[in-house]
Parts: sequence; structure tokens; C-alpha cells
Amino acid sequence: MTTASDRTTSGAETKFKRVLGLPSLLFFGLAYMVPLTAWTTYGVVTTTTEGHLPTAYVITTIAMLFTAYSYGRMVIAQPIAGSAYSYSSRAFGRPVGFMVGWALLLDYIFLPMINYLVTGLYLGEYFPSVPRPVWIILAVILVTSLNILGIKLLTSMNAILVAAQFIFVAVFAALALHAIATGTRVPSPLAPFYQPGMSTHLVVAGAAILALSFLGFDAVSTLAEETNDPARRIPKAIVLCALAGGIVYIVQSYLGHLIFPDFASFADHQDVAAADVMRSLGGDLLNTFFTATFVSAGFACAMASQASVARVLFAMGRDGSLPRRVFGWLHPRFRTPVTANLVVGVFGLTALVIDLATVSSMISFGALAAFSFVNLCVIKHYMIDNGRREIFRYGVVPAVGVLVTLYLWMQLSGLTFVIGLSWLVVGLGYLTWLTRGFRRPPPAMYTGDEDQN
Repeated sequence: MTTASDRTTSGAETKFKRVLGLPSLLFFGLAYMVPLTAWTTYGVVTTTTEGHLPTAYVITTIAMLFTAYSYGRMVIAQPIAGSAYSYSSRAFGRPVGFMVGWALLLDYIFLPMINYLVTGLYLGEYFPSVPRPVWIILAVILVTSLNILGIKLLTSMNAILVAAQFIFVAVFAALALHAIATGTRVPSPLAPFYQPGMSTHLVVAGAAILALSFLGFDAVSTLAEETNDPARRIPKAIVLCALAGGIVYIVQSYLGHLIFPDFASFADHQDVAAADVMRSLGGDLLNTFFTATFVSAGFACAMASQASVARVLFAMGRDGSLPRRVFGWLHPRFRTPVTANLVVGVFGLTALVIDLATVSSMISFGALAAFSFVNLCVIKHYMIDNGRREIFRYGVVPAVGVLVTLYLWMQLSGLTFVIGLSWLVVGLGYLTWLTRGFRRPPPAMYTGDEDQN
């Protein structure tokens, strides 16, 4: 029942209706993760793991389940937006939180760019007469322009694109199972998971890259005000999203390996290896369906991720974390952060010169670093700050999460660490300047809490 306190003096509702149950939360989380993400790095990680992508996904899924558990504990303790940045700021202090947020900012910046890159790769593969850079430049211009003009994709369109992905996965699985049942594709059904002499080190290195596939499972926490019994259902939904997402990725990669086990043929075009799998299974028709669905999903993701990072940059400029005159300005007519969008768009053009393996690793670099801190925050908040003595729940489980995510983090390439650590050094230098040598607290980075005011 709506009470008087739920309304303003004008009678307008001021609180969300709690109408969401566990299935709705699960679907939202899976939609945010993007079911077809498994094909983004399919060729890269298949090549890295020498044909054992499903095993790499199993390892990453296990690691993400520990982190999902920790996210659930922190959602209960601190039901606010801001994710790893907010949790780290409150648990370890604003300077540490700033650095965790700075690491996440690297993810934010790379997310639109990986969508531009993948769009260019697959449209270039499908339309070989048009150079790939043309598609990348057109995608950057279109997405940036739409974001500046303030045009948003309708919720119904996003729902259609998500539904199309699930339909494709179902069609792909049905065709793959039929092909497997009517012919022999691999020596053993277990080959994609294990073969004598397989390199554990290479499989783990591939698993580290796959962390980017799970970005977004924690977004379920943003629906807390619209969920019945959020303290119980939100943590459960976060864990189930990580588990269900992992299963969807494992199934797709496993079937892909069974119907097209010749991973060595990906060597010279691993960025678009999924096209080989689709043609092998369903010819040009299935590849067309895949390309259309995949590129559409990538475009929608680029729209959302560029809008998000532009908003983060604007909010940081408005609050003084970045130069206010440059970033903290909205267009008087469109009411959008023009400068921030242009900066993100220009950065997106680096998709012209960077490869998929590098950008995938960079996103995983920031994600795994942030995930490690979320696990640490559980230990700090519950056991140290609040004296809880449930050692297994608040000590052992998050500690394992820290160790697993850090281990995966250390398996990323040397180039990834050069770029990632350089970014952190710049952030530390900038933080030192902002705080005048740590003599004053750093400005608050954007968390999303501002939208609740």
C-alpha cells in the first residue's frame, strides 16, 4: 500500500514500486552481460588455449562466482551505487577508492572501443570490398553523434536485440547438436575440455582474458528499490547471473569446438574466427544471422557504454576530479556532455590501430583488479570493522576470491601490464596533484548515487 510518505505534496509518487522477482533480475543481469559476448574473443582465446576455450570459461566462471558472492555481501552492507569504487572508498579510504575507480575508468574507456573494433571486424569480414576502417569510423561518428543529440535507444528496441541474441543461441545450439548427432566432428566429446599434454598455463592465460565476458553481473544491484525482499534476492540474483552467464558461454564455446575443432586455422584471422564456425555449421545463411545479431548487439552496447563513460567523465569534471571547464559542461540545447562524448569518440578511433587481444586484456586488467578489491572489502567490512566471526562466509570465501582473481590477473600479457600499470601511475600522479601531496581528501568520483538526489 502506498502511504502518504511515498508521495510529494503534489501527489506524485516518489518511490519505486517493488514489483521485480528473481526471474526478472536474472534476465536483466544476463541482458547486461550480453549472451553473444562468448564470440567476441572466441578466436583469440581458442588460439591462446590451443583449443580449450570451454575449460578457460569454466575457470573464469568459478572465479567470478567467488566475486559475485562478495558483491552480494557488499550490496547488503552498502546498498549504494558505485560498485567497487564505493566499497573500496568506505572500506580502505578515499585515496584507495580513487585508485580502484581509476582502474575501472580504464574499463569504461575501452568498452565502447571494443564494440567499434568488433563491428569493424565482422562487417569487414562480411563486406570484404569495404575496408574495415570505414566501418569503424562510421560507427564512431554515428554513436557519438546520437549520444550528443541525446537520442536514446528505446527500451523496446533493446529488448528486441536481447531476445534476438537468445534466439540465435537457441538456433545455433539446435543446429550444432544435429550436426554432432549425425556426424563425427572430434575424436572425443571431452576434447574441448581436456586432452593429454594440454598446457594448464595457456588455459589459465586465456581464462584471464575472459573476465571481460562477465562485466555487468553486478548491475542487478541497481534494481534494489524495485525488488521485493532485495536483501535476499539481489545477492542471489548476482550469483545466479554469474553462474547462468558462465553456463551460456561454456555451452556456446563447447559446441563451437565440437563442430569446428580446427583451431589452428584461426591463426591468421583469430579476431573473426566465429565466422568460420558459423559458415561451417550453417553456411552463409547462419553467418548472416550471426553477423546481423552480433553487430546490432555491439552497436547497442556501444551506445550504452559510450553514454555511460561520457556521463562519468562529465560528473568527474563537474565535481572537480577532472578539469571542470573541459568536462563539466552540458550543451545548452541538447543537455548532453559534448566534450566528454567527443573525447570518448576520439579515443574510440584507436580501434583502427589496436588488436582485439590487447583491448580484451586491458578490460580484464581493470576488471580483475577491481574484483580483487571487492573480495577484500568483504573481509575488511565484516570481520575487521564489524567483528563478525563467521570465518568461512566472511573470511575464507572472499579470501579465495582474492587469490583466484589475482592469479588470473597475473596471467595477462606483458604488454597489458605495461599499459595498465602506466595508467595506474598516471592516476597516482594525478591523485597526488589533486590532494596537494595527500594533504587534503581527493574529490569524490562519480558513483551513480548522485542520481538518487
